Amino acid sequence: MTLIRVSCLFSLVLTFSVARPASCGEVVFVEAESFADTGTWVVDQQFMDLMGSPYLLAHGLGVPVEDATTEVSVPAAGDYRVWVRTRDWVAPWNAPGAPGRFEVLVDGETLPTTFGTEGDPWRWQDGGVVSLGETVSLTLHDLTGFEGRCDAIILASDVDWTPPHGGEELAALRAEKLGWDREPADGGTFDLVVVGGGVAGTSAAIAAARLGLEVALIQDRPVLGGNGSSEVRVWPEGRTNQKPYPRVGDVVSELIRDKRRGIDGNAKGAGIYDDRRKLDLARAEPNLTLMLEQRVNAAEIPAGRVTAVIAQDTKSGRRTRVGGRWFLDSTGDGVLGVLVGADYEDAPSDNMGFSNLWNVGETEQNESQIACLCEHDEDLDLKFTVATTPQPFPRCPWAVDLADKPFPGRNLYPEWEGRKKQVDPLDAAGQWFWESGFGKDPINDAEWIRDLNLRAMYGAWDALKNVDGAHPNHRLKWAAFVAGKRESRRLLGDVVLTGDDFRDATPFPDAAFPCTWKIDLHLPHSEYFEPDDKNAFISWATVHGGKKYSYDGPYWAPYRCLYSRNVPNLFMAGRNISVTHEALGAVRVMRTCGMMGEIIGMAASICDGHDCDPRDVYESHLSELNALMERGVGKATPATAELPAGSGVDARKQ
Repeated sequence: MTLIRVSCLFSLVLTFSVARPASCGEVVFVEAESFADTGTWVVDQQFMDLMGSPYLLAHGLGVPVEDATTEVSVPAAGDYRVWVRTRDWVAPWNAPGAPGRFEVLVDGETLPTTFGTEGDPWRWQDGGVVSLGETVSLTLHDLTGFEGRCDAIILASDVDWTPPHGGEELAALRAEKLGWDREPADGGTFDLVVVGGGVAGTSAAIAAARLGLEVALIQDRPVLGGNGSSEVRVWPEGRTNQKPYPRVGDVVSELIRDKRRGIDGNAKGAGIYDDRRKLDLARAEPNLTLMLEQRVNAAEIPAGRVTAVIAQDTKSGRRTRVGGRWFLDSTGDGVLGVLVGADYEDAPSDNMGFSNLWNVGETEQNESQIACLCEHDEDLDLKFTVATTPQPFPRCPWAVDLADKPFPGRNLYPEWEGRKKQVDPLDAAGQWFWESGFGKDPINDAEWIRDLNLRAMYGAWDALKNVDGAHPNHRLKWAAFVAGKRESRRLLGDVVLTGDDFRDATPFPDAAFPCTWKIDLHLPHSEYFEPDDKNAFISWATVHGGKKYSYDGPYWAPYRCLYSRNVPNLFMAGRNISVTHEALGAVRVMRTCGMMGEIIGMAASICDGHDCDPRDVYESHLSELNALMERGVGKATPATAELPAGSGVDARKQ
């Protein structure tokens, strides 16, 4: 008999005595992300499609995070072996020191094992045998603040049994023990199901809801906005409200301030990114059902059409089936498209990487330390205490060794050297060009890529603080643990837009959204790395590359880039639309992606009115789409903007 117990006191635990090998005994499987109190550990869901679940991350920037605690029930009192699934996250580089060390306490007693020390890949680390009563308390105690990670804990009554470390065997064990192989709950059926709550997906969901569709917006994080949220902190770029359709962009302008203030930009304070503004706009739509912290990892496509997706709660593990007539993949990675067999292209070997932005400040605390004081991320900016005494930072022998090397922050970023205005080199610390993953697989190597960014950041701050003796009263104030991705999969539509289309101003009859960003590709910076160095972590952007990467803008890209060529009821918006690697450089910025979402909301309403598919909008109802583009779906009426011909770029970098 399987028992699921979920409450404010008990985390997600399944105890069972179903048919299985006799040697297995009784097993209690506890997911770390479902702990009743996660302290200031953070739930990291980015890699759950590879790992099978999210995990807890001790993202304390060198200061141990607060304990995570929970209570669980066991089938019977007795002896149990404790297994903890974790890894030494710097092991792929053979780096010493195991920075992600943590302890586990059982009923208040610390186990003799120090966890996070046994290398790569993820594995179960033996915590020894303990005597348990029928109710057990578990505690995760971080020792370093340097990215310790815990996936799950197993309590096994057969003390000689070893759980599988990975692969299909672990997936089957997890599914059985946690009930993930059962029928999901019914989440309802909608006209449009939007998977991915970045600026593109949120814009699409709001637009469609305002046009009368019943919409589900499924997002795997607690906030909306994706790269433009307080979790990643990339400032949204691209120009909206362009002629001849100046109302396209109205929803984007509601989500993101039109006028950029002097304090706005990348890697700034949490409040700048307006998380509440986005959430409030979505929640204000009566036709929109918002499903936060839900990861879509399965789908149904019984006869070549998507009929439903399965979303999994990133904390409880509960699975929900969400049905629909039309679906939008705005995940950035083409997650839904791959699940349903949509044609796609992978990034080539010279793909752009991931950024993990970070900032420093003259402060006594970092954001992890004050997070528990604030109900909303916007309030964080008001809680810092200015430091008037030196703020220590430990040596990081496991980080990238930058003791005797140049890097932005110690020196000026090379492209800044010609600026007339005086620039502090420290302003270059944690900016967009701290980027890694060139030549790596952006899906299968995603955790490696994110972790290289973290090793580079810690190595740079170690060099500045402990080698140079600079910035004594500063500390690492904030760093993203959610990677800011630029490129992975691109789903293929009836048109695959190319770089030459931008340069040649190729006209399309279904021109749908304006592009104003240069063909902005990122490569390893030649002043720091060789072109094929897979450990590169500082980039150069082709916005500095001259005429080859410019075009006359705004350039209106075609609607036919926004739906799948082989899955008839699948839209796409964001950086996973139907473009080449080169053309992606011009379309991937967030305001542009948001306008794609607005167009999809309009197109979905036409599909609803005519009971047709996305392709039919182009073939039979294009004039209706144009009429909606003229009218727009925004509540505000921002001033019409007009980009000067030939600019094809906003002056700020992303």
